Amino acid sequence: MTRVRLFRYRRPSVKTLLGVTKAKKRIKKQLGITAAMRPFRAPGNAKRHVLRKVGYYSSPMKFLRFLSRIR
Repeated sequence: MTRVRLFRYRRPSVKTLLGVTKAKKRIKKQLGITAAMRPFRAPGNAKRHVLRKVGYYSSPMKFLRFLSRIR
């Protein structure tokens, strides 16, 4: 069961709200493009993995980044 949050960390895009993103993903999966493109996503996934390990996405860091945006 998912938790209900008062505020989202990031607001959803218009395409996500309209379901365009989900439809595109479904088509790509059916065509096998997702599996073919997997090696090209590896660098971005590795970077995100490192950032997650060092705490970049932790609550205090999110708050600090939020504060830096509102100045």
